[in-house]
Amino acid sequence: MTNSTPNEYHGGGATDGYESDSSVPKRNGSVTGGRHGTRDFTRTSGDTSEKEPYDLICVGFGPASLAVAIALHEQSYPGRVLFLERQPGFAWHSGMLLPGTRMQISFLKDLATLRNPRSEFTFVNYLYHKKRLVSFTNLGTFLPLREEYSDYMSWCAAHFEDVVRYSQDVISVSPVCNNSDNGDYAKPVKRWEVLSKCTMTGKASIRWAKNVVIAVGGRPAFPPSISQDLPHPRIIHSSWYSDLVLELLDDPSKQYRIAVVGAGQSSAEIFNDLHSKYPASKTSLYIRQHALKPSDDSPFVNEIFDPDRVNALYSLAPEVRAASIREDRATNYSVVRLSLIENLYDTLYQQRIRDPDESNWQHRIHALQEVVGMERDRGDKIRLKLRNTRTGEFSDSGDEAFDAVIFGTGYIRDVHHTMLKPVKGLMKDECCSVGRDYRIAFREGAVAEGAAIFLQGCCEATHGLSDSLLSILAVRAGELVDSIFEGDVSAETVQGTLRKLPR
Repeated sequence: MTNSTPNEYHGGGATDGYESDSSVPKRNGSVTGGRHGTRDFTRTSGDTSEKEPYDLICVGFGPASLAVAIALHEQSYPGRVLFLERQPGFAWHSGMLLPGTRMQISFLKDLATLRNPRSEFTFVNYLYHKKRLVSFTNLGTFLPLREEYSDYMSWCAAHFEDVVRYSQDVISVSPVCNNSDNGDYAKPVKRWEVLSKCTMTGKASIRWAKNVVIAVGGRPAFPPSISQDLPHPRIIHSSWYSDLVLELLDDPSKQYRIAVVGAGQSSAEIFNDLHSKYPASKTSLYIRQHALKPSDDSPFVNEIFDPDRVNALYSLAPEVRAASIREDRATNYSVVRLSLIENLYDTLYQQRIRDPDESNWQHRIHALQEVVGMERDRGDKIRLKLRNTRTGEFSDSGDEAFDAVIFGTGYIRDVHHTMLKPVKGLMKDECCSVGRDYRIAFREGAVAEGAAIFLQGCCEATHGLSDSLLSILAVRAGELVDSIFEGDVSAETVQGTLRKLPR
């Protein structure tokens, strides 16, 4: 499938919607409660200086951590668990919930089905509770509207509000020193200190945990030559599109000039959406390739994203693994669904009928053009500096000065590096290398058994293209929960799930 858009991103990202996900924390209580009755992991108590350690704190509460919450609920592990999320409530790529856009993965790859088809958190059960199961069946599709899938995940998230603290921006994860007198780590670290700040009040909170899962998604990526000019009021990232474009361009009837940069699904969808949102405006799409390329969602290619492929890929030698990922990148990056490509081509062809001179067209695709800079025009509009990717020739956007430039240039998944700076000295080779079970490797004897930090959504180099996608969330969450509460994950799988998972 095409997996480079919010159809596969977690939230915020991303993995999780940490950048993209008020209910302010609630209640103290015991282990009972929640909309599904008794829950086996314990409700939290208190909001600041919680020195009684949690068994698990998950940083970020987007799809990846939501899948973990579901697995914990269904696999009956006792434990004191908390989720911390920067956003004021659950959200999944709200900036890309465009009208009529559909998911690019089957609804069977939801938050639970591949791990437990009988789960109450399946997409089918969601449809049943929303009284739309028969109507959805009549559609004859495996691909729900993105708007509907977002509502499905919000429906799931609502069941866990009592163990989530929203509006909590996690600043750092640090080892708790066992020798408080001299501040060294002569003894193995047994717990971690999680420092967060409330985004509404600025109040800092400290919590301790034996295990920490970091699932914070990615941060918007811009070309390096543009990043130095940010923030800029006329530049937005695709992940902010629906949230910000109507603030920036507030008159749909006005004749704006709008540029979109990028050759992936998100850029193509935005370029297409602008045609109806601003019918009088001129739009330009800048892509580095000679043409928009279709995604390959054929069955054999889709097996790249099967859960059991992770084992095979992880076991490869690093150089072989890297080559394999490079070979498969075309399934996930800078590709567009064929139906959308055909729709865009039809739009351009209709213009060609009316006027063969492309320079006069209202909507244009500028191929072989890399954006390498920008300059402000009179009136604070933007001119783009361009480089032809075939000839190397430099140019600019000519007479076109843009009222807005929208970059669909992906994400950088490095937020965890900043968050884990206090832990770096304990890491093996002082880098965030992870095992098959996503556990960070520490120096021998540095960290006690039963204390660990896990990464989610930033391990593509070791775990493959599916790492930051929705396809394997259900299975991976079950593996992660087992690894935390039962020991290392087994390499032996059945249909991508661990033998011990069914209960």
